[in-house]
Amino acid sequence: MNETIENNFRYHAPKDGQAEKYETLRSKAKELAYLYDELAPSSREKSVAMTKLEESVMWANAAIARK
Repeated sequence: MNETIENNFRYHAPKDGQAEKYETLRSKAKELAYLYDELAPSSREKSVAMTKLEESVMWANAAIARK
């Protein structure tokens, strides 16, 4: 059995303190998203930047959850 696969594909119930970490990440990412929206003109590049920001939050949350 591969422990990494098992861990990555199971449900991770929130543990003490994790919800606060998730909220902090979302809050800071939202600040950056508003900065992107303010400074970058509407374009494919801006859309990609927003998508990558969302992805980075998702992966950071996964790092917290999977620990």
